[in-house]
Amino acid sequence: MAESAPESWTDTERELWEAFREGEVFDRRCGRDDVDDPFGDAIWGPGRTVSAEVLAHLLLAGPRPTAGRVASLRMSGVYVTGALNLAGGHIDRYVELRGCRFEHKILISEASATTLRMVDCLVPRLEASRLSTTGDLHLARCRIPDGIRLTDAKIGTDLLLNLAVIGGDRYGRAVSADGITVHQDFEAERLETRGELSVRTARIGGRFSLRGAQLHADPQNRVCLNAVRLNVGHTLYLTSSADGGWFGSRSYYGSGYGQSPPPDAPSTPFRAFGQVRLSDARFEAACLISGEFHLEGDDEVSLRRIHTPELRFTCKIRPTGTVSLSRARVGNLVDTPEAWPLGKHLRLTGFVYENLRPVGPFTIRQRIAWLEGSAVEFQPESYEQLAAALRRDGADDDAREVLYAKQRRRQETLPLPARIWGRVQDITVGYGYRPGRAGLWLLLAWALGSIWFATHELDPLKADEKPHWNAVLYTLNQLLPIIDLNQGAWNPGGTSQWISAGLVVVGWLLASTVVAGATRLLQRG
Repeated sequence: MAESAPESWTDTERELWEAFREGEVFDRRCGRDDVDDPFGDAIWGPGRTVSAEVLAHLLLAGPRPTAGRVASLRMSGVYVTGALNLAGGHIDRYVELRGCRFEHKILISEASATTLRMVDCLVPRLEASRLSTTGDLHLARCRIPDGIRLTDAKIGTDLLLNLAVIGGDRYGRAVSADGITVHQDFEAERLETRGELSVRTARIGGRFSLRGAQLHADPQNRVCLNAVRLNVGHTLYLTSSADGGWFGSRSYYGSGYGQSPPPDAPSTPFRAFGQVRLSDARFEAACLISGEFHLEGDDEVSLRRIHTPELRFTCKIRPTGTVSLSRARVGNLVDTPEAWPLGKHLRLTGFVYENLRPVGPFTIRQRIAWLEGSAVEFQPESYEQLAAALRRDGADDDAREVLYAKQRRRQETLPLPARIWGRVQDITVGYGYRPGRAGLWLLLAWALGSIWFATHELDPLKADEKPHWNAVLYTLNQLLPIIDLNQGAWNPGGTSQWISAGLVVVGWLLASTVVAGATRLLQRG
């Protein structure tokens, strides 16, 4: 292997050769922000220009390092001409590029590498399907107008897209990373996309953070985040990102890495302008959602069939479209009343949750309204699910409120005769969930019966006997037929007979409800 650069290389490329052997930074920045900005209009001359073929030569067949040094490609402020083609190659050198410009796309599909870091770089497009790294892949603060392809890639540690700005390809996709495997964290905080971010069937060993990301769907593709069958080993963050530490900081992690901002701290919310698909996803620790969802028409935030120990849904602005949790299974549901959409834009069919842990006040009336706003059709299992969760928390009274609401909602779906009978049950005993109402009806029947019999004294059952007449006790004896108040010596007839029979029927219907309610009260005591 030659120990000097090819003679056909320019002086700048020869200097890069020596810097590569020494493992030193090849820095061509002049110190002026307006000139060094890789995204600006300043022209970079021959002193800052190298060919993509030179980079490929160094990375795939580079020289041995100087004795006692580690060879690496470390460049700052360099303009790379031509298409960098590393497809299928093996890159065993450390690569770190800062503030560089690329004339054409980078091809690195089917390649293997250790760690690849590109920060503040302008790259027209990155083709890296089935790329395999043993270390990190960092694209922080980069601008990639024509998108990234990382399909089926395998990242040995972290994948970093913090503060990157990525445009869409001809299919309206900004990041195509279906099937990607990231062994540790996938950090894309404050990422800005103009097209679909697709991570279908991806496997992420640690956190997947989209704090403060701004995802815009392409007009030809209304999906801005497609994470169907995503598997996250820790937590998904669709939350805000604290402003402090990001702007004006040269760190591509920022001070907010791995932390949630204080409630009153200035922050940038996660925003999605288009459909969000998380159907069939798995989150081993939690799924945290507190961003803004700007949906149009039939756009939907799909959380169908997700599995997670905790779902935190605490959006400060209601989603403008539909949120679907059909057949999802979560442990703790952490939410606020203001976070959920209105107008029948909530789907809760088959939604299973173990515990309710609202962040702030969430009254039982609000919770029932949340449930009843979920679908047009009556879904009894949703009421049963809510009542079961309330019972597990010891809120038996609230659970009965939910079951009472279920009966009232069910009544609306019945034929007319059943609706009439249901209305009678509702008014009289509240379907058995309002024992106090039954007690009031008993008192009213007792009062009216006492008034009637006080003015219509009954004849004794035996003509030769004259027991003492007491209209109040007689009425009470009829209402409570299982109790004998020694008022059985009277013989009602005519209208009084019908009234006596009516009191017996009313007593049986209402007294049992009152007794059941009293029993539940004593059991709680």
